[in-house]
This record gives sequence, structure tokens and C-alpha cells, in this order.
Amino acid sequence: MANPQSARMDAEAFLAWETEQPEKHQFVAGEVFAMGGASDRHVTIAGNVFSALREHLRGGPCRTFIADMKLRVEAADAFFYPDVMVTCDSADRGREQYKEAPVLVVEVLSPSTEAFDRGAKFAAYRALGSLQEYLLIDPASGAVELYRRDPENHWVLYTHAPPDAVDLRSVSLTLEGASIFEDAAPGPEHGTPAEA
Repeated sequence: MANPQSARMDAEAFLAWETEQPEKHQFVAGEVFAMGGASDRHVTIAGNVFSALREHLRGGPCRTFIADMKLRVEAADAFFYPDVMVTCDSADRGREQYKEAPVLVVEVLSPSTEAFDRGAKFAAYRALGSLQEYLLIDPASGAVELYRRDPENHWVLYTHAPPDAVDLRSVSLTLEGASIFEDAAPGPEHGTPAEA
């Protein structure tokens, strides 16, 4: 995320303002942050995951969204743009600008956003009562980390090394490691911009 805009605003004002902007922005407690572009590998991995989820969930009550759909976390007074998310909530179908009740959120890590994705953003996501799983994908190492909410409302970490498959119970899908990294083999990146 780039530096915050100078003017603070509330959530309603942010939604109205952002519809007029050429770029995407995240919103956290009155502060607005411009989002940078993503690398080829980042976009490819997010696309691979989106495609697998969309195909698996086609025709059912759940819908899959990729990076351009906002996620509202009211408890954190925030709007984020997850790389991929799935919502099965009927009320979300009627929300055009953002969704509020995902069962699964996926973030593809980058050096500029990893700490935020693991820290403050995950803390905000945990406030979503609907959220069952949070998937983090590291394009550099190929590591995949799945956080799953257990019946006692604790978050349990399941780590996967390439080419392990990932069992996404929230959507009843086993995501093959090879499909996550298709056309985007793990490894170091050179000269990448700040990513979403």
C-alpha cells in the first residue's frame, strides 16, 4: 500500500469518492491508501485460484470474486481488496460495491504487503463472523498457509510445501499445488512493484 491520502473520511464518503477514482484504494479507520500494481506472477496465481474456485462453485449459492471487489469489515471500519474471496451469503448478492460475509479469503503475498496481510489485515478479517478460512500464498517460496477457524473460534494454521494440495473445507475443494502455481513457478522476483 502506498502512503495514505491526506484527507480523512468516513466509510460512506469513501465509497462515493472511490467510484470517481481511476485507481483502487483501501480504507482503514478513516485513512485511505492507494494500491499499487501487481506482478505477473502475483496476478497469475490469483487468477489460478479464482478459476479453480469459480469452476468448482459454478451453479451453486456461492460466488467467487477476484481483486476488484471490495470486502467491508465493519468492525474494523475498513474496506479491503482481497486477491480472491468466496461468499455464500444471500445478502451479499444484493451488494453491488462490496461484500461483507466471505467464507474464504485468499491473499497472494508480496514483500511490500506480507507483514500487513499477516498482521493488521488478518486481525481485521478475524472479526468477520462468516469467515472460515484464510489462505496465504507465497509466490517466492511456494509455501501455502491455511488458517482455519475451529469450533472454539480459534484459528489453526495448516502449512503446505509445494506441491502439496490444500483442503479448503469452507468450499469443499481440494486445491492442487500444481494448479495454484501453473504458469507461475515459485522463485525470486526481480524489480517487482508494490503489490495489492
